[in-house]
Amino acid sequence: MAEIARFQLSHYEEVMALWQRTEGLTLRAVDSREGLTRYLDRNPGLSFLALDEGRIVGAVLGGHDGRRGYLHHLAIAPTYRRRGLGRALSEQVLAGLKGEGIVRCHLFVHANNVGGRAFWKRVGWAEREDLVLVSHTDPAVSDA
Repeated sequence: MAEIARFQLSHYEEVMALWQRTEGLTLRAVDSREGLTRYLDRNPGLSFLALDEGRIVGAVLGGHDGRRGYLHHLAIAPTYRRRGLGRALSEQVLAGLKGEGIVRCHLFVHANNVGGRAFWKRVGWAEREDLVLVSHTDPAVSDA
C-alpha cells in the first residue's frame, strides 16, 4: 500500500508528469514551478502525495482563502485507482483544513469528466447545481 506524505516542491517534475497523463485534469501557466511554489508557500502542509516505494502514484493540492478550502488537481496513477488513495489524499486535505478552522471545501470538475464526477459523489462530496462559475482572466495573460 502506498504511503501519504506532504507535497514537496522537489517532486515537481514527477507530479507534473502524473498530472499531464491524467485525463480530465487541465494544467495552466499557474501550474508552473513558480506558481506552485507560491501556492505551497501560501498553504503550507495542505498538499499531499501518495508514494509507493518512493515513486509518486498520487498527488493533490489543498489550500484556502481564510474562509473556504479548495482542493485542486487530485490525480491517481491508473494502476493505483480503486485502492482508496484518492479518498485518503482528499481526507488529508480536509483534515489539514479543519486544523486551520476551515470546515467547507470546494473543488472544480469539468462538466464532461464523468469519471471524476462519479468519484467525488462516491466519496461523499455533493455536486452543486445552484451555482455558476464566473471567471475573469487578465487579458494580457493568455493561459492563467
